[in-house]
Amino acid sequence: MEPDFWLQRWQEGRTGFHGAEVMPLLMKHWPLLEVPATGRVFVPLAGKTLDMHWLAGRGHEVLGAELSPLAVDAFFAEAGLTPEVSTAADGVHHRAGRIDLVCGDVFALSASTLGDMAAVYDRAALIALPPAMRRQYVDEVYGRLPRGCRGLLITLEYPQAEMEGPPFSVEEAEVRALFAPAWELELLERRDILDQEPRFRDGGISSLSTAVYRLQRR
Repeated sequence: MEPDFWLQRWQEGRTGFHGAEVMPLLMKHWPLLEVPATGRVFVPLAGKTLDMHWLAGRGHEVLGAELSPLAVDAFFAEAGLTPEVSTAADGVHHRAGRIDLVCGDVFALSASTLGDMAAVYDRAALIALPPAMRRQYVDEVYGRLPRGCRGLLITLEYPQAEMEGPPFSVEEAEVRALFAPAWELELLERRDILDQEPRFRDGGISSLSTAVYRLQRR
């Protein structure tokens, strides 16, 4: 999607994708990754997700990337935090405690910025991108993460013809094709969530599942 699409969504308050609580699937499956407590965690297309607070609360240094200044400002304001702000080549960094939220293009993050990440948590990035951009995203952004980096990836699966994304449906076969051979991939869980998502059901979606994958960079 073009940057203006997401900026307009935040300006208009059309942020139904933002969860009002920490993602239960994150809390359930994160311990399986066995990420060192001091390991840095990358959260792409972070929005103002509370998941960053949860990860920081476990001792991780968190690097989030978000395009919208409104989302960045809201993230800190809603937590009662005043970040230190600095400008770098990859965007405007907002730091408070263990969280560094970069306002800028996720594709602009360099290998030096991402090269020491112990893990990546992707709840909303891959499914936010249309098919033509997903390959570029995995090749360029995930490609800058180091060997041994672990990941938790959460996707959605539904009949794409029944709804125009985002969020998009990303089936398991595509996930495996995108990440092979650089990443080991394991499906941890697939769950039917249609009854929990009235906006999808009311929009005419006939089936909706979420899938959770564990990743590790070879």
